[in-house]
Amino acid sequence: MALESLLGFDESFLKPTAMKIDPKEYDVYNFKNEMCLAPPPMANPLSAKVNFDTDENGKMVKIKFDHGTTTLGFVYNNGVVLAVDSRSTGGKYIGSQSMKKVVEINQYLLGTMAGGAADCVYWDRVLAKQCRMYELRNKERISTAAASKLMSNMAYSYKDMGLSMGMMICGWDKRGPSLYYVDSEGSRTKGKVFSVGSGSVYAFGVLDSGYRPDLTDEEAYELARRSIYHATFRDSYSGGLIRVYHMKEGGWEVISVQDCMDLHYKYEAEKAQGKK
Repeated sequence: MALESLLGFDESFLKPTAMKIDPKEYDVYNFKNEMCLAPPPMANPLSAKVNFDTDENGKMVKIKFDHGTTTLGFVYNNGVVLAVDSRSTGGKYIGSQSMKKVVEINQYLLGTMAGGAADCVYWDRVLAKQCRMYELRNKERISTAAASKLMSNMAYSYKDMGLSMGMMICGWDKRGPSLYYVDSEGSRTKGKVFSVGSGSVYAFGVLDSGYRPDLTDEEAYELARRSIYHATFRDSYSGGLIRVYHMKEGGWEVISVQDCMDLHYKYEAEKAQGKK
């Protein structure tokens, strides 16, 4: 592979087991059933990630698997608000400043991404297919609880195999708005307020101080924006664009997409004006 050559990896070093079978046969088998992927070609996938820190000569590679982000969501009287940044990183390397970390599963379900981008995007797409199949079979929308349970079950099937996911799933169904957290270990938690990612500790500092169930829509949007902004200001792995979504009874809506630098200048100006 070109990227493996660029980083100094030997392909057989990375995939010793996979090299024993025909590569074409391995790839075709792996995607015959999107819910039954071939196991990683190494004895202990979770701890084998250290193999990616150095090449076969012991030289440190240029791009690491370390990643960071900031995503948040909270439930209030008028629905659910999700807010995310857009920076995609691999260690100190910034791969993208415009990564879309909200996955639109359907008109009444949204998911956020934190962890490995490939893992989150892939399994969110599988979840979208399963939700659509449920609708066709049962002639009704899948509930948020059922959708999150599907994701939890799929993730649990690959526990300790190296998946890296920490996602929120929100939606509006017969029971109203709801928010769930699901991770790559298969754990699933329902809650009112969540923040996931390397910058979540900074986002929680703002979110906890301003959150209340009776927020107006504008107050909720501003709280979400300000929470993500403060995380991007303090966490070097978060940044780029700040996207805010609102899950309403009629479906989700994109509220705003703003650069965190624009918000920085706006808040600094407000701070200076307040001192006067």
